Amino acid sequence: QVHLVESGGGLVQAGGSLRLSCAASGSIFSLFVMGWYRQTPGNERELVALINNAGITNYADSVKGRFTISRDNAKNTVYLQMNSLKPEDTAVYYCNAKKKNEYWGQGTTVTVSS
Repeated sequence: QVHLVESGGGLVQAGGSLRLSCAASGSIFSLFVMGWYRQTPGNERELVALINNAGITNYADSVKGRFTISRDNAKNTVYLQMNSLKPEDTAVYYCNAKKKNEYWGQGTTVTVSS
């Protein structure tokens, strides 16, 4: 069982930055593929970024060059640095951990004003 807690969401103006954090507990964090997803009302949850246990990353085209995912295995934490934010980045952002099973955090809201 893995418990994920996101933090760092908030309100920011377009062009600004935020850093999301996701603290994990309950299992061997370093073995999991960690990801950030986001969801807006009426839409499917979509992948934002992934990082595997070797540090290899993958990004949605919409955030490439603006967002950076990273992990600190010693702190059991994954981060999402979001720069040059746009109003269309407004969403609830969810942390995800995947190995044999999949786990989700409760979400943190990011609002980007124009």
